[in-house]
Amino acid sequence: MKKFALIAALAGAVLFVGCGSVKIARINADPSRFRNQTVHVTGNVVTSVGLLGAGGYQIEDDTGKIFVISRSGVPSRGSRVTVTGKVMPGAEVLGQAIGTAIREQRHLVK
Repeated sequence: MKKFALIAALAGAVLFVGCGSVKIARINADPSRFRNQTVHVTGNVVTSVGLLGAGGYQIEDDTGKIFVISRSGVPSRGSRVTVTGKVMPGAEVLGQAIGTAIREQRHLVK
């Protein structure tokens, strides 16, 4: 029983460490490294466009900016958010290349 508790505690610690936010500059510097990986990014919403519960927005931290594509609504400009999603290098929106983006799984407004 003690062995199980130790293993569970170690697994929880590993998950906790893996849940930290990634700086936007790290993603933009090497987007192929993060391709299709789930990341957590925290920043302020710079711009946002939404229509019928979908849209996109750009967030900025102290290292850079990145676009976020959402199917569950967009936060308003100036909001502080933590985004969880998958990195998409070479993303396109309406036929326009926007570079690296995050396909949002969820966001939390702080």
